[in-house]
Amino acid sequence: MRAVSRSLRQPAIIVWLCFLAVCAGVIARTHFSADLSAFLPRAPTEQQRVLVEQLRDGLVSRLILVGIDGGDATGRANVSRNVAAKLREDKRFSAINNGEPVGQARDERFVFEHRYQLSPAVTPERFSVAGLKDALADSLDLLTSSAGMMTKDLLPHDPTGEVAALVSQLDSGAQPAMQDGVWASRDGRRAVLLAQTASAGSDTDAQASAIAAIREAFAHAAPGASPYRLLMTGPGVFAVDTRDTIMRDVRWLSAASIALIVVLLLAVYRSVPTLLLGLMPVLSGVAAGVAAVSLVFGTVHGLTLGFGTTLIGEAVDYSIYLFVQSAGVERRESLKDWVASFWPTIRLGVLTSICGFASMLFSGFPGLVQLGLYSIVGLSTAGIVTRFVLPHALPQNFAIRDVSRLGKRLARFAAHASRLRAALAVLLLAAVAILLMHRHGLWSQELSALSPVPKASQDLDERLRADVGAPDVRYLVVVSAANEQAALERAEAVAHQLQPLVDAHVIAGYESPARYLPSDAAQRARIASLPSAADLRTRLAAALRDQTIRVKPEVFEPFIADVEAVRAQPPLRRADLQGTSMALAVDSLLTERDGRWTAMLPLRAAEGPELQAQTIRAAVAASQVPDALFVDMKAEADRLYQNYVREDIRLSLGGFAAIVVLLVLALRSPVRAARTLAPLVAAVIVVIAGLALAGKSLTILHLIGMLLIVAVGSNYALFFNYRAHAGRDAISPQTLVSLVIANLATVLGFGLLALSSVPMLKTFGLTVGPGAILALLFSAILAPRSGFSR
Repeated sequence: MRAVSRSLRQPAIIVWLCFLAVCAGVIARTHFSADLSAFLPRAPTEQQRVLVEQLRDGLVSRLILVGIDGGDATGRANVSRNVAAKLREDKRFSAINNGEPVGQARDERFVFEHRYQLSPAVTPERFSVAGLKDALADSLDLLTSSAGMMTKDLLPHDPTGEVAALVSQLDSGAQPAMQDGVWASRDGRRAVLLAQTASAGSDTDAQASAIAAIREAFAHAAPGASPYRLLMTGPGVFAVDTRDTIMRDVRWLSAASIALIVVLLLAVYRSVPTLLLGLMPVLSGVAAGVAAVSLVFGTVHGLTLGFGTTLIGEAVDYSIYLFVQSAGVERRESLKDWVASFWPTIRLGVLTSICGFASMLFSGFPGLVQLGLYSIVGLSTAGIVTRFVLPHALPQNFAIRDVSRLGKRLARFAAHASRLRAALAVLLLAAVAILLMHRHGLWSQELSALSPVPKASQDLDERLRADVGAPDVRYLVVVSAANEQAALERAEAVAHQLQPLVDAHVIAGYESPARYLPSDAAQRARIASLPSAADLRTRLAAALRDQTIRVKPEVFEPFIADVEAVRAQPPLRRADLQGTSMALAVDSLLTERDGRWTAMLPLRAAEGPELQAQTIRAAVAASQVPDALFVDMKAEADRLYQNYVREDIRLSLGGFAAIVVLLVLALRSPVRAARTLAPLVAAVIVVIAGLALAGKSLTILHLIGMLLIVAVGSNYALFFNYRAHAGRDAISPQTLVSLVIANLATVLGFGLLALSSVPMLKTFGLTVGPGAILALLFSAILAPRSGFSR
């Protein structure tokens, strides 16, 4: 007790305890998140900024596609109607569509009442005698067609056919098949619904709540052991599933990693107090890393905590080195000797690891920056605590289990490891040959390579999206302005240039918020095109004279009255659309962010050859709208990813160069630095070749993993090379034991990530886990032949 009391009065212990208290205070107020938008890349161009915003909050991010499998068509239709009815009463959804004519009468009434403000065909020419004559001829001809009964009642009010033209225009998109009054898949084997959430797709809590509401509605519609099965897909579903997977994996990976490392250390130390002392640097590093990320970013991502399991595996190495390497002699002298003899090697290893993780700080992915900061602060803290705090916390009679027998066995192996150099050379040549054979397909060129969504879920999404005809929104024209009216006017200017492309079948069509809510200027121009009642009556009489079907002018008095009423109406406002499906369209396509209004015009690609992007860009440019952008979302996503691959290659090379410079300065010789790096580079080459042989395309995550192999493996290479170069004694059996135990702890930390369902964590595990083992093995094989003692 007295020894413990004296230890607690040590200045280093006091500072450490105060530091932990501050970290605990920060962590207590920390917000933890699993929002994958943190791992969306930053956008260096305007087109890519649009891409990232659409992925976070765009129209498609709010869509949940629902399928109902099983049973017969009638039963599926009933379930679809019951689910849709319940969800339409839920404020978590802004729209539920399953093909039922819900709200159709309200929409038709709104279109009828405001047809002259909405119709782009309303021009002065349209209401001239010639224009009225042509429009009347079309409407009267329609009376003799199969649709004559439907137009007969509408004709006295709308002889120019504005309502029919508007309805046709608004229903121009692709529609799903109908079966028993509801939407069905193309093969008729399932009913389909389309739900649009009120909240953005990036709000995973709101998306999770909406998904739970759909499941609850389905459970009420198809209770018990019914033959029906609910299917759901969409960005929100993916985001929630991925978030849940991240949190589940983080919990079990962290628990498994800690448990395995604890078992390993207990097997070596055979002492719970020693184990707890050995975990001091680790726990301090974790606390410091979480607090630092919280202070800098305001939130800590779940993947950061998952990646933190690797920190446990590496940071525990430092206490292992201290305990094992200082064993066997009187405590005070052994600690002094350890600091003088071993600490410079460990310090250099910590610095090389920091150089490796530092490259992540400059990544274009904010989430990777968070991982880098967490690791750097955590490893630095663990190293500092091992050097300046842990020695003061050790009791006077501190000792660990005798590991000399294991050390001697390892020393015998290490002494003969150089005999494997020829085999290593052959392995490297084979690895290089594999890389040359796979060089063209080695790197993935698409951002989708980083997708956390399983292939089965992607296939389901593709099937349901085709069934529902949900918008793909690959091609998009975006305009922005300082206010809502200016954004609508600019959307109209772009649409004026896009319409000829529709007529020429360059594109199949487009959407625009101005189609449902024209700008005030457009509405005033249309209203101004309407003649007075007296003029209209005169023109109408003249237009009727030469028609093939004789109709008295008095029949169209309702038309004249409607036009006169519209002339006195104010322009439509956004609030006037409430309660109609057009309000949903405007809300989806016209948004405000940070005081800037954005109008989006999604394009529908025509069937056949690839979209003529240059023709569309020329049309957008011809609109003379400032900052109007045509965005091919997939092309921009792939281009963005390719840019970041190149950027991360540069960053990784920069991190590697920093490690090289550090080693050259520390070892005072480029040749010695090269010998230290040789086993690490060999390990990287073999791991990459193994991944290529397994058919894995490399991503930027593998690139970072390669750098981490160098950063983590440098600890082992330095012990095998640095001490000999620095004139130290030959590497001892105790040191070999410490390296093996430390390597096992690191592999447990990184290797367990390979079992994760999250691609990011899995990639690090598959890359760094085997790389750490090979780095130790290759370091022993390439170590100086005189560098071992038995």
